[in-house]
Amino acid sequence: MKGAKNPVEHRPSTSDNEISQKQMYKTNILLGLFVAMLVTANLIGTKITQVWILNFSVGIFAFPITFMITDVIAEVYGKKKSMEFVKIGFFSLIVVLMITALSVWLPFAERSFVQGEYTKVFGTTMRIFLASIIAFSMSQTHDVWAFHFWKKATKGQFLWLRNNLSTISSQFIDTVIFMFIAFYGISPKFTVAYMFTLIIPYWLLKVAVALFDTPLVYAGVWWLKKD
Repeated sequence: MKGAKNPVEHRPSTSDNEISQKQMYKTNILLGLFVAMLVTANLIGTKITQVWILNFSVGIFAFPITFMITDVIAEVYGKKKSMEFVKIGFFSLIVVLMITALSVWLPFAERSFVQGEYTKVFGTTMRIFLASIIAFSMSQTHDVWAFHFWKKATKGQFLWLRNNLSTISSQFIDTVIFMFIAFYGISPKFTVAYMFTLIIPYWLLKVAVALFDTPLVYAGVWWLKKD
């Protein structure tokens, strides 16, 4: 019927003092998953895989989930709560970076059997971790802002549109910042022009993932609001 409203899209956001014990438990599950996916994306992201003609980091299986979770939290609880997730994720990455740096710096015992491999894997991860922290904080902050900008512009309607507009633009910011900090200048080949030949296909792949996870955002909002 024309003018009918989707109950998922138009139910008011839940304030912090209205969160039930069950909702708090669900929120904590999402927070744990958010941090887990964030750290996982950084730990496994150095591996490049190939599927058909596409080459991409395996981190793409984990990182987009973080945008999906913040959109679900933003829809249900509002901007303040979603920014709490971003801040917790940021400090989690800082802690992981510090512990990783300390672990790489400490000398190996003679009995250690992964000396060269350990330093090669986790040592090269340091620049990528730094790039990820900066890209994550800027793109996720933009994602939260953009989601609420479009929520206000659409008067709380069209969750699918708000989710995709905020995520797609934020993923572009994330991809550009991360790729330039992590890889620009590592060899003469990595010029600005060459960087964008890497950025655009990778971003388009992220866009495809974002479009695919739209039903999951609806499901997440429904699940989190359900008593």
